Amino acid sequence: MSAEPARYAPLRPFPPYAFLPGVDPHPTRSSRGHSYGAQDAAAVYLPAASWRENEDYRFGLDLYNHGYLWEAHEAWEAIWHAARSDELQAEFIQGLIQCAAAMLKLRMQEPRGASKLATQGTARLEGVAGQAGEHYMGLEVAPLIAAWRTLVAQPSASHQERPLLVLAE
Repeated sequence: MSAEPARYAPLRPFPPYAFLPGVDPHPTRSSRGHSYGAQDAAAVYLPAASWRENEDYRFGLDLYNHGYLWEAHEAWEAIWHAARSDELQAEFIQGLIQCAAAMLKLRMQEPRGASKLATQGTARLEGVAGQAGEHYMGLEVAPLIAAWRTLVAQPSASHQERPLLVLAE
């Protein structure tokens, strides 16, 4: 990844560090964590077609694209909970969560865990694409699925090679 990825929620600042389990202070549990004591605002459900208005979703994309993999997972988890009554959107968000977690496992040098999570996440995304079509919540899903699967199949895969989540405008 050479060029700096676009920002989709530019007014939301990034945390001071991208959490790496076992290395950094836990963001919420450690008093030294970057989000310790912060109140999590509950995500508000917005239909998938309203992805442009969904700042929490877009900020999750920013976090992922800029290497805040654990933080992206957390941001999307709140959206996943809010979307529980919308099975397709919940499945899509859970797929993104699992793929971000797979990239975190690569960063942690755990390729087996990365492969398992990527397999689960891409299967979810494939199911969504089968029902909703190739574009969902601003993303072209099929190339992402292929890129994640190809990456984790490589013996020397690196989280730095992760596919970027680029919104169609």
